[in-house]
Amino acid sequence: MFDKILIANRGEIALRVVRACREMGIASVAVHSTADADAMHVRMADEAICIGPAPSVESYLSVPAIISACEISGASAIHPGYGFLSENASFVQIVEDHGITFIGPSAEHIRLMGDKITAKDTMKALGVPCVPGSDGGVPDLDTARQVAAGIGYPVIIKATAGGGGRGMKLARSAAELENAFRTARAEARSAFGNDEVYIEKYLSRPRHIEIQVFGDGQGKAVHLGERDCSLQRRHQKVLEEAPGPAIDAETRARIGAICADAVARIGYRGAGTIEFLYEDGEFFFIEMNTRLQVEHPVTEAIFGVDLVREQIRVAAGQPLSFSQDDLQLNGHAIEVRINAERLPNFAPCPGLVNTFHAPGGLGVRMDSALYGGYRIPPYYDSLIAKLIVHGRDRPEALARLRRALGELIIDGIDTTVPLFFDLLAEEAIQRGDYTIHWLENHLARRGEG
Repeated sequence: MFDKILIANRGEIALRVVRACREMGIASVAVHSTADADAMHVRMADEAICIGPAPSVESYLSVPAIISACEISGASAIHPGYGFLSENASFVQIVEDHGITFIGPSAEHIRLMGDKITAKDTMKALGVPCVPGSDGGVPDLDTARQVAAGIGYPVIIKATAGGGGRGMKLARSAAELENAFRTARAEARSAFGNDEVYIEKYLSRPRHIEIQVFGDGQGKAVHLGERDCSLQRRHQKVLEEAPGPAIDAETRARIGAICADAVARIGYRGAGTIEFLYEDGEFFFIEMNTRLQVEHPVTEAIFGVDLVREQIRVAAGQPLSFSQDDLQLNGHAIEVRINAERLPNFAPCPGLVNTFHAPGGLGVRMDSALYGGYRIPPYYDSLIAKLIVHGRDRPEALARLRRALGELIIDGIDTTVPLFFDLLAEEAIQRGDYTIHWLENHLARRGEG
């Protein structure tokens, strides 16, 4: 087992890893920018090293600075959290070339799943159901027209190196295709330095269902059910729940077994999430995230496992501490992502937190690096807290979420907390009857977003 782990991240996820290390008796090293000198993960870690100025590219995305911090501290492993360098295959290769263990999958697997066309081809070969679409990238408009006509409108054009909704455009008809194709390529070039795009069938009323998988890197893998992440704004998740309201036990076991078998066959190591669109009882693969997800706590709640602890164990060469038969689903969990944003336009709202009080009680978990007197810097993502609740069933989890939101105090800045009170009052949310388009349609009706 590792003696010391460096955490190449910030905020609540860095604090989450610090806590897992402490429970395992492993020393933790926090890295931070000058803007994060007073951050909670810096205060809680056993050691802290400043790796650069506020801009991410000069600190949290600086590979030389992170490798140097490892060498200075003597850390033998790096946990990347999520975001930043967590899915950067070149970074993983450099880490391993320096004799440091990367707590996550291999560079090969990150590279394999990082290109969406290669990932889709790989998953199709492994028996994972995929969305009908182009066989690889679409090089020009004439080809795009032929592919779209073959698939049938509407179609969606996506950047092969895309993420976060960038380089993604919808064409509902042939008349819209040219503009959508050219705009998607331009966005892809600007955002990723790669203008290659592919085309898929656009599903009109899908849910976003993701399967949590975990492999030991030696040919064994399990699945930990699904999460429904359909409530999204601009392709960014807002609320996640597990199990999915639309998925029954038989369906869960079937798709879970397909996913676990796929990652076992490629020798995948660590946590991963296979994401699908789900419509009319069918699953369609869209991508695989080769890292821990923001919403991993809802899976931890219903299965009673610590996924970060398991990541560390597997990276150290130890076998999985549970089998598929050990994983018995218990109850229902919901997570809401609380951002420092001003409604109704969701404008970023960094600033001084005068008072912070986290809710508590049975079945309530708050993952946050906030504290009273902390000044949220303007340089990073606006996510400031994740509120997770667990109940015996979905109605109890919803009631617990409403109660916990009422206890939460974040004074001094605006947050998205009012949005969740609004959502909990909606019958569609109470019934669990929503798709990936529901939230944006709801906000549009209210003149928000």
